[in-house]
Amino acid sequence: MYVPSHFAENDPEVLHSFIEKNGFALLISPREGEPFATHLPILLHRKEKVLIGHMARANPHWQGAEGQTVLVVFSGPHAYISPSWYEAENVVPTWNYVAVHVYGTFHAIHDPTELTEILRETVATFEESDSDWKFEPESNFTQKLVQQIVGFRINIARIEGKWKLNQNHPLERRQKVVYALHRKGDDDSREIAEMMG
Repeated sequence: MYVPSHFAENDPEVLHSFIEKNGFALLISPREGEPFATHLPILLHRKEKVLIGHMARANPHWQGAEGQTVLVVFSGPHAYISPSWYEAENVVPTWNYVAVHVYGTFHAIHDPTELTEILRETVATFEESDSDWKFEPESNFTQKLVQQIVGFRINIARIEGKWKLNQNHPLERRQKVVYALHRKGDDDSREIAEMMG
């Protein structure tokens, strides 16, 4: 990812927290000479420096990814920035956004016990704690489900963070952008405005 120094975020705590908050990611790897992508919930194990997840066994992505360097893209809030907000000459439209790219080696997981644990952890992470639905690892339904998925572990080699938030503009322009984003009122615009602080 192209990351000019003024947009780079290198603090591991910030990057890890972002991944945990934005766990629905894009997994990309080469397959038959082309990039192949799958949208998936992916979890971070900080201490082990790995990402884990699962996909349908019918998805051919895992077959070509084994042992390959893959890219996982975690996207956050984003917002269009109008040049009119700057109230200045010779400015252009842009887009403010936050993203984290993780590079690492992909390893498929087929062991039913490990797959069940990946499912349990995924549900525990994303299901509301007061939900009426409960994950039942020993049920016939779950055991059939486990046969239809492939888990994976990605050993993290590198993490890049890009916080493109108008840092390359004077404070006065940034404040005008924050004001305009708050006026827009949608969730992404408000979140970008808060991050611009």
